[in-house]
Amino acid sequence: MRDEAADEQLMEHYRDGDAGAFDALYHRHKGGLYRYLFRQCKDKGVAEELFQDVWSNIIRSRERYQPSAKFTTFLYQVAHNRLVDYIRQRPELALSLDAENEDSDSLAESIPAAPGTQPEVLLERKRLIEIMVEQIDALPALQREAFLLREEAGLSLEEIALVTSVTPETAKSRLRYAVAKLRESLGGLV
Repeated sequence: MRDEAADEQLMEHYRDGDAGAFDALYHRHKGGLYRYLFRQCKDKGVAEELFQDVWSNIIRSRERYQPSAKFTTFLYQVAHNRLVDYIRQRPELALSLDAENEDSDSLAESIPAAPGTQPEVLLERKRLIEIMVEQIDALPALQREAFLLREEAGLSLEEIALVTSVTPETAKSRLRYAVAKLRESLGGLV
């Protein structure tokens, strides 16, 4: 039943005392949330700390939860706010958000290949993933965030706007510029 329940229902069940509902939510969203945080801060330790803080905030706020929006909007709004707070506490990090990421190998290796794939295909796939990760990392922070919220979290433009506290037009513009830059930089690779 939990596998089929909507996120909002699971959060309501958790609010009402069903710990198993939280487990289902956590397992559904842990990967996307961690990737979003990691891609934003580019530091595994910081991403893990923020990841734990976000889930702790969700746990603490469960009794006040009201499904006025999708759960993912709520989750990523908490994540966005925690990330902003973290950066405000450490101004030197605002500049490092656009620093190069040295962990693109781990992402490429974490995506399973189809059984029986030839080694040259695996190498090409790894190369394309590395290039894609580099190009996403090269995006300006606000465009990268809009892109990751769309691709990692599956949020709509309106939800991205809500999470990042901007107008839907601004969210649309950021996403459009991010996609255009990625298309241009990736050219004929994909």
